[in-house]
Amino acid sequence: MSVKTSSAEILHTIAMPRRPELDALRGLFLVWMTLTHLPTHVSDFVNSPFGFVTSADGFVFLSAMLISQIYLHRSAGDPDRLRTSLWRRAGRLYLYHVFTLTIAFTVVAAIAVRHHRVALTNLLDFYLAHPVVAVIGSLLLLYCPPLLDILPMYVLFLLGTPFILYLALKRGWKGILLWSFSIWLLSQFGLRVLMHDIVVGVTHLPIPLQESGAFDLFSWQWIWISGLWIGMRSDQGDNPLRYVRGRWLVLCAMLCIFFIAVRHLWLGPHITAQSFGHSLDKWRIGPLRMVNLVAVAGVVHWLRHPLKRLVSREPFLTLGAASMEVFCTHLLFVFAGLAMLYNEMSQLHGIYAILLLAATFTGLLVVATRQVHRKQRERHAASLKAAA
Repeated sequence: MSVKTSSAEILHTIAMPRRPELDALRGLFLVWMTLTHLPTHVSDFVNSPFGFVTSADGFVFLSAMLISQIYLHRSAGDPDRLRTSLWRRAGRLYLYHVFTLTIAFTVVAAIAVRHHRVALTNLLDFYLAHPVVAVIGSLLLLYCPPLLDILPMYVLFLLGTPFILYLALKRGWKGILLWSFSIWLLSQFGLRVLMHDIVVGVTHLPIPLQESGAFDLFSWQWIWISGLWIGMRSDQGDNPLRYVRGRWLVLCAMLCIFFIAVRHLWLGPHITAQSFGHSLDKWRIGPLRMVNLVAVAGVVHWLRHPLKRLVSREPFLTLGAASMEVFCTHLLFVFAGLAMLYNEMSQLHGIYAILLLAATFTGLLVVATRQVHRKQRERHAASLKAAA
């Protein structure tokens, strides 16, 4: 008996080959992020060494690129299938977020109170003062303690992504990019404050603005949507960054050098990050920081071939292929590191720092390896089922 299969179903059964270089680059950003968050002296060296660009910028941007490429292939343009796949991933990440919150609100909070760990107390001060409001607010993604504010942003972006991609397939990117830029522009003039007041008024949850997470979602959506746009366009063989060449590439390189010089105080005491004020703000992506990000993207794209050879190796490949699980695991080790601090200590030194670094990256590799093997078994079982 012959079975007639639609082209969409055929495309759905054929998994898109992963881009190992993007996985590896995302793994590199995870290593960078982990070293920045762990309370050791290493964080002083890896905290924004390349100007005003952080591991979080690259991680969010690359994640959006991979989302637009992989999930569009899996859905074969079917909006219902695209929405189901992305919302399923958002739900899984929400469960990861709830898991990390549970650890923070029980084990971490108990250690903070019983052993008077200042670093952990500062991390959970609102929860310790208002536990009921904090629990409800955190489940609604409104209360986001430090270190626990990336996953809520990621979940919210994933929930809106199927509509953005479907609209892009139907009407193109011009209107989406214009709206995204407009929202970013409004965020520079207090859009987040206005929306926060509205949400607090509707929910009656008295959560201060500073407790809703460091990241301004109305600013960071620009990085996410830019990643979706470049991911889809590059998958179609028309990466917008390929136009950055010649004089534009020289300009990007000069801007990168300038921002690195400002970051490391090479231009004297009057040309510093403080002198530029909010224009270099990380959390709401100030105008000059946006310029820095665009310049770095242009230079990195031009250097993509040597960078691919440099980073496409272990352990970055494995870490990047299990990025969300690795991210959640790294938070647990950061909690452990903060629990080791006492009195006014801000960093671990000597053997304690070495042991923390060794245990952290061993744990991350174990989790990533198990996750990659699980995904391989699932893909193998799915291919056998499709063949049958």
